[in-house]
Amino acid sequence: MSGSEAAGRLRFRLALREPFDGAAVLSFLRSRAIPGVEVVTTEFYARVLRLPHSTGVAVLRPGSDCVACTLEVPDSRDVGVAVQRCRALMDLDADPCAVDSVLRAEPRIAPLIRRSPGLRMPGHVDGFELSVRAVIGQQVSVAGASTTAGRIAAAYGEPVQHELATQYGLTHAFCTPAALAPADPASLGMPRQRGGAVTGLAAAVEAGDFSLDRGADAEGLRRGLQSIHGIGEWTAGYVAMRAAGDPDVFLNTDLVVRRQLAELECGKQQIERWRPWRSYAVMHLWNRAASRGRRWPAA
Repeated sequence: MSGSEAAGRLRFRLALREPFDGAAVLSFLRSRAIPGVEVVTTEFYARVLRLPHSTGVAVLRPGSDCVACTLEVPDSRDVGVAVQRCRALMDLDADPCAVDSVLRAEPRIAPLIRRSPGLRMPGHVDGFELSVRAVIGQQVSVAGASTTAGRIAAAYGEPVQHELATQYGLTHAFCTPAALAPADPASLGMPRQRGGAVTGLAAAVEAGDFSLDRGADAEGLRRGLQSIHGIGEWTAGYVAMRAAGDPDVFLNTDLVVRRQLAELECGKQQIERWRPWRSYAVMHLWNRAASRGRRWPAA
């Protein structure tokens, strides 16, 4: 990582292992950006960061050999955390050669790997935000889930007024578990049972029932999430994949994945050959669907 400081902002070049399909990462993130919290185009990703000592803003511009990162972080103690979260978001510590060599060995998906070498499994900067977004996204459209998440952020989040936030049209940090746990589920703009799952999730995270941090015990996270009424296997696996960074999650109930498997004539034997990188195989299957004009998963 190299960096410079000018006009009160920090600028870094975040190193990565090539190849790197940054365009696919931006496409994935753009389709589910939360209004006011995130702004994504074909060139950059900008968002508000809730950090241990302050609230900051990050702007990431992927290139082929690095990601240009601009940070506005009021408390210098948060800089290291902000950088690591940005790296996790873009999955910059992945070893694409190791992943691609395993997946490419399976003939049925080898063409997908050749088409998108270095495809990443996007992580997240805030496991709680990701989890709420995943619950909201159950059984609704991508656009509908983003709209609802933006309304929740505006109602229960923290307004921000950083110069960089204003420049990119960012208005709020996503809400904390403590702010969302006491909310009336009926006020969240979704069916009451799903709203109850959101507030139940917030209460469980606030109580420390399980960790949503990068590198957390994925199995423990799954069990903890599924103990909350209204959160099922798909949501728990999705959160383990993107929040905890589990590289070997296979979402076998995902409708998009199931359709792609059928079209490619992949069965259990092929899926087992994708270990220990099945999360990346899922991303390739989603990417294939998106390239054909089909939807990403709502979360």
